[in-house]
Amino acid sequence: SPQLPDGQDLPLPPVILGDLGKDPQNPTVCFYGHVDVQPAKKEDGWKTDPYTLTEIDGNLYGRGATDNKGPVLAWINAVKTFRALKLAMPVNFKFVIEGMEEAGSLGLQKLLEEENQCFFSDVDYIVISDNLWLSKRKPALTYGSRGNACFLVEVK
Repeated sequence: SPQLPDGQDLPLPPVILGDLGKDPQNPTVCFYGHVDVQPAKKEDGWKTDPYTLTEIDGNLYGRGATDNKGPVLAWINAVKTFRALKLAMPVNFKFVIEGMEEAGSLGLQKLLEEENQCFFSDVDYIVISDNLWLSKRKPALTYGSRGNACFLVEVK
């Protein structure tokens, strides 16, 4: 757990793990997303309250609408639509929805290691839904990732 300046432990919010479908004929796809956001104030340039989802001319404005609550909700709505139409699910779904991504996903690595042999043992593919739009009509889709390299460069 992270610590406050006074040394007090700050509890981490829970990570939501969910699954739907166990058809051995279907691949299992794990969808990742997060629901936390960067801080925002109206003075930062927002025309509306950043924490109140507002529709203007068919566009939605609100903190997290694209990063990353909208993409998370899109996958949930896709499942809801399949079920409402009584269509067979094309994949088995697994969801990982966290609330600490904007702070470096604190606690997520530990959870992934703990659940590697259980929750994640049958995952064939992972879809990272934390992404951007290339233009107003072209979303980006992450379909591969080679990992992250973090380093610090100090120039004097």
